[in-house]
Amino acid sequence: MLRRTLLPLAGAALAALLSGPVAAQPKTEITFARFFGACEGDYGTSQDIAKARGECGVMTTLVNLFNATNKDNIVVKPQIIEWGPYYQQLNARIAAKDIPTIAVMHTSQIGDYTRYVEELDGVLKEAGIDAGDMTPNARAGVTVGGKIYAMPWDTHSWLWHINLGLFKKAGLLDASGQPIMPKSVDEMLAQAKAMKEKTGKPYIVIATSGPGDFANAARGYYSWLYDQNGSIFPNGFEKADFKTAASLNAIRPFELLTKGDYLTKGLDGSGGLGGFLNGIGAIYMTGTWRIDDFLASEAKPGSPLSEGYAARVFPNLFGTKSVWTDNHSWVLPKGGTTPANRKAALTFMKFLWDHNFDWARGGGHLPSRQSLMAEYAKLPQRANVVDIPTFGKALPHDVRRQFGFQNMIGEEIANIINAGKTTEQAADAMQERSVALLRGR
Repeated sequence: MLRRTLLPLAGAALAALLSGPVAAQPKTEITFARFFGACEGDYGTSQDIAKARGECGVMTTLVNLFNATNKDNIVVKPQIIEWGPYYQQLNARIAAKDIPTIAVMHTSQIGDYTRYVEELDGVLKEAGIDAGDMTPNARAGVTVGGKIYAMPWDTHSWLWHINLGLFKKAGLLDASGQPIMPKSVDEMLAQAKAMKEKTGKPYIVIATSGPGDFANAARGYYSWLYDQNGSIFPNGFEKADFKTAASLNAIRPFELLTKGDYLTKGLDGSGGLGGFLNGIGAIYMTGTWRIDDFLASEAKPGSPLSEGYAARVFPNLFGTKSVWTDNHSWVLPKGGTTPANRKAALTFMKFLWDHNFDWARGGGHLPSRQSLMAEYAKLPQRANVVDIPTFGKALPHDVRRQFGFQNMIGEEIANIINAGKTTEQAADAMQERSVALLRGR
């Protein structure tokens, strides 16, 4: 009996030996350079995209989900970098030939990087990504000289996030309980005065003290500049002009709000965010990416936002409906892909494209895909901002060093808020500093 049992087993083993082992599909690793923060404590192993919130939560969960479910044995290795020094580090990596397979890039930066990243017109088609589904805003962001250089991931813009409880106390709600948005500088100052007198709190919370916070004032400046059809390059891209009437009009509201003690001073990013969540002021001046955070706070009984929260497009004070916009996008840096991992990179990019709505829902930004806009508008507060891609504006790609300009403008407006500079003094400093920026083109 023993002999009869063993013989078939031995025959099976011999057949397996002769046929050779089944070859396992080799693992393909791709590197994925991004900002959006680190949140391993909350989302380190999460694959439940429906429960992911915030930029970091959604991004981390998407990578986890892809690594766990893709059938091609692809492993995405995130390389998480702080957004402030991100481009300096990317530049250093490109110079050192330590190049990521895929990298996040603001479309305002693409004009500086076209020689370092691949053209993607044919690549996107190869990956099954329909460029015809891009919103006009997103497509314009990734297109330079008629060629596509990135896969757009969103449109993000500048908002007023409003504490409706404080607006109610200041008498700034309409009959239906919605915030009354100012339509001129004078109306804004009157609202700020009412807020201060009736609640004792500042009208606007803004972060201005850290290097990463200078973008906050700059994006407000750009929005009010575009509201006047203004430009910092009215006579060509070789020389900036910060002393036009439109530019001075876009700077002056910050001085007037500061003189009235109507906005916060000296706060960094965490202080501004925490302050607004704790009810220190009525309006938080920041972007689309905070919508979901504030909705979560509104849902907590007894929180300062529990009496109501509203997201609104940054107010038009000068007559032309417009607002600052930018886009996050994904690029393939030259030298970052090999024949072995190029297909893997495209597979991951297609996965991201297919999950664009999850990013928009949890991250707060507007989708880059036109086919998702109607669904996006059904989410809480999104109907108030869904039209931004139709009137949002950005500097042309011809303008180099755009983050340098953003940082410089924001720093000089921060000097108005925190150090008492006048509008004219700030404009003079911007004018002088812009010369050095353009020399570095």
